Formats: sequence, structure tokens, C-alpha cells
Amino acid sequence: MKRKISGINMLLFLFSYGVNAQETAGKSPWGPNDEIGTLNMMSGQSQLQALRSVKLGKTYDLSVPYYVGMPGFNIFGDPQYQYWLTHTPHGTLVDNPNGQGESMNKKISYTSDAISMFTHTGTHIDALSHFGLEGKIWNGFSAEKYLGDKGWKKGSAETIPPIIARGVLIDMAAFKGKSVLDQNYRITVEDLRGALKKQEIKLAEGDVVLIRTGMAKFFQEGNKYLDQYAGISLAAVKWLVEDQKVMTMGADNLSLEMFPPEQEGNWVPVHTYLLAQKGVMFIENMFLEELATDKVYEFAFIAASLKLRGATGAPVRPLALPFAK
Repeated sequence: MKRKISGINMLLFLFSYGVNAQETAGKSPWGPNDEIGTLNMMSGQSQLQALRSVKLGKTYDLSVPYYVGMPGFNIFGDPQYQYWLTHTPHGTLVDNPNGQGESMNKKISYTSDAISMFTHTGTHIDALSHFGLEGKIWNGFSAEKYLGDKGWKKGSAETIPPIIARGVLIDMAAFKGKSVLDQNYRITVEDLRGALKKQEIKLAEGDVVLIRTGMAKFFQEGNKYLDQYAGISLAAVKWLVEDQKVMTMGADNLSLEMFPPEQEGNWVPVHTYLLAQKGVMFIENMFLEELATDKVYEFAFIAASLKLRGATGAPVRPLALPFAK
């Protein structure tokens, strides 16, 4: 099945899948009121340890720019990013909205603007309320009880704390000897192990793992970014979470996982496994090219998202501060 399909065909494809009765929302080991899942793995000590390991005076920005026409997951009708000017210097002179008069408005040039967008646009983090199973999200919070007209009252974006931890880049494209992974390539456990061995890096409990497919180089080319699709397999994600005990993860593609799904009964198995079953938030649409070029594989990862009350996701500005090579 090709990645590029019409909205109608996508809907028919999705509705052809049911929900696997074996999959249910997980209960938190951090208690019945937990809303942040594995981000509870952070502590003051672990954050200080990551920051103390920073040895190079360089900061890498791991986010993409926001611009009109940027690619996004809008196939279901969610709004694309929009930007418009609300005031311009000449318009202020003509309209005099501030009541200051011609002389003042000639002297003071005033420009302002506004944006509108889907909360899962650009570099963003998925909150635990984004996907659930059988009407419940992580920790058993039900949509019937906790989803109001103004969003989720549990597991929403305003609960996400700033993330400070050891970060690890897994450069899958370089491991495969490519600038970009092949279209529709699904990353395996063996791929992750091989790339880590090649990079001479070992994962540790509480890490933030970033996976480079190479797709970010196409981000400002719109449809090319959407068509050149690769992502991680469910088995590989389970290996990271259950065996390596990573805290969270991110990737430079649109949705971390790859479509079409690898199993029947769930059209987003990686999303529901991470968010609903394991309480693992993750970041999508990252920019990892500079880290890869400089072969920076270990760093202090710092990220803070907007505190959007009730929302299922929020824009985030991740940074990487390299450890000593």
C-alpha cells in the first residue's frame, strides 16, 4: 500500500480495522492520580547529572520552523498552520486604532500578528490524552468522566513538566549508509542494536532517545516530506521501553511510527502502546540533522512545551547540549 492516499481512502482504510480487545489502557505504577507517566523517572539528581556532563559550549536546536504551507498530519481535516498580520505600520496610521493620532503613529511603527494551528503541528509533544483504548487513556482515565467541552481534565498538555535528561541520538540513516531511510522502511530492534554498537553508545534507564531517519532534510519541501516515509516498528519501541527502560523518545518524521500499520486491529499501534498502555510521551517532527553531521550522540536534552490546558499535544522547543566527545 502506498503512503500517498486520498482522505476518503484513508478513512475507509482506518475503519476497516477494529480495536484489539487484548489492548487496554495501562495503570500507573506512580499512583492513581498520575498524569505524566514515565516522566516521573526524572528527579533532581538525574537532571543535575545530565547537566553536569555537559562539556562543550554549543547548543543544538532540535525544532523545525513554523511557516504557512508547512507539512503536517492534516488528512483528517485538522487545520493547517496559518499566520496573518493583525496590525501594520501603515494600517495603524490609517485606522488609528490606538487613538494616538497621525503624528504619534508616524513616529511609532507598530506591527503585530496571530497564528492558528492544529496542536500536533511542527515539533510537538504528544500528551497522554492523545490516544486511548476503549474510551480510556493512560491510568484508566475515561473520556466519559474526564473529557469536557474545553478538553481533557486528565493527562493533558499543561501537566507536562520541563524535560531535562541524558539524550541519545540513534542515527538510523547513517547506520544504513543512507542520507534518508528508504520509503516505508520500518526500523527493527536489530537496527537499533546495530546503530548503537556502531556509535559505541549504551542506553541507560531514564534516557531520552532520538531517532534520525533523515526525513527532516525534506521538511521545507512539503509533500516530499510526507511521501518519503519511514518509522519505527512496534517491536523496536517495546525493546526501548521494556528492555532499555528509556523515559521518552522522539524522531524526525511525522508520526514516529510508519503507516500502514504492521498489525490488524489497531491503526496506530505504536501510539497506543506508548501513550495509553505505557504512559510514554514522545516528540515528533524533530530536526536532527546538525547533531548527525557533528556526530553528537550523547547530550543533555532540555525541552519545555506550552502549557495548553486540556490539549492533547503542544509545541515544544527541544535543545541538545553535547557531552564531551
